[in-house]
Amino acid sequence: MSLSIYHNPRCSKSRETLALLEARGLSPEIIKYLDTPPNADHISHLLSLLGMSSARQLMRTKEDSYHQLNLAAEHDEQALIAAMVTHPKLIERPIVVNGNQAALGRPPEQVLDIL
Repeated sequence: MSLSIYHNPRCSKSRETLALLEARGLSPEIIKYLDTPPNADHISHLLSLLGMSSARQLMRTKEDSYHQLNLAAEHDEQALIAAMVTHPKLIERPIVVNGNQAALGRPPEQVLDIL
């Protein structure tokens, strides 16, 4: 089993999701996506695994950079993905990937569906 978590240690939901996995005896690969942001192809792949039809579904629309970059008015999917590559803080977290399945840990228990 290939288990990983896109993790921000400063985020309470991300910490709760990691703790939930560890409480079940799981040791996921921890990807600190703010330190090593995924590229555009990888974000597209995550969107597919998550079953999301729009990049905006994976964006933190309340982040300052979302408003500063005027992303609410952006309709080009590749531009939204590029914004997440350049500004990884825009990526919603945490994302847990288990093989060819992924889930957003909001709430943290949601990731249990893919274990």
